[in-house]
Amino acid sequence: MSDSDRILRRLNVSRETSERLTIYAGLLEKWNPKINLVSRASLPDLWTRHILDSAQLLGLAPQSGHWVDLGSGGGFPGLVVGCLAAEQAPGLRFTLIESDTRKSAFLRTVIRETGVDALVLTARAEETPPQHADVLSARALTNLTGLLEFSALHLNIDGCALFPKGQSWEKEVLAARDTWSFVYDRIKSETEAGSVILRIRGATRV
Repeated sequence: MSDSDRILRRLNVSRETSERLTIYAGLLEKWNPKINLVSRASLPDLWTRHILDSAQLLGLAPQSGHWVDLGSGGGFPGLVVGCLAAEQAPGLRFTLIESDTRKSAFLRTVIRETGVDALVLTARAEETPPQHADVLSARALTNLTGLLEFSALHLNIDGCALFPKGQSWEKEVLAARDTWSFVYDRIKSETEAGSVILRIRGATRV
């Protein structure tokens, strides 16, 4: 069984969602040599390391409203979640913020080919007008302190942020406590030992 078949079976998605994710993966493999959407070393493990790793976020958030993904790059996690949400959470709409024009062009191509309800803004997160997000996500963008700065700008007061973090997540939480008060849940990653998803609410400066 191929990696894609194994992951799609694990996600237990419909044929239409399988097609969206397969189209997405094919486009990423086609574009990656030109614009380095993911590291070349991680490309053989695309379905687990990037797609499954992103997909696990959908069930951790409200299933309606405005989902904003910062520093989307190759579309992780926001565009993967968008592919799943097209059927599983049709009340969600997505905004992907990416400063690189070539990566933005890739994201728009995937959106066009898959029919996902998403908008791409080619801009830096700190220079984008407030997005009033119900859900905010970012993967490998910056440390937690920096992410909370973005949350203050873009997240609704009653929204939640989802930030995948590696094994040093506890150090990032402690450092962020110097300037921020927040409530968080730690959800164990399904794809990498020691990694977590931090689900954060109520972030305020101290």
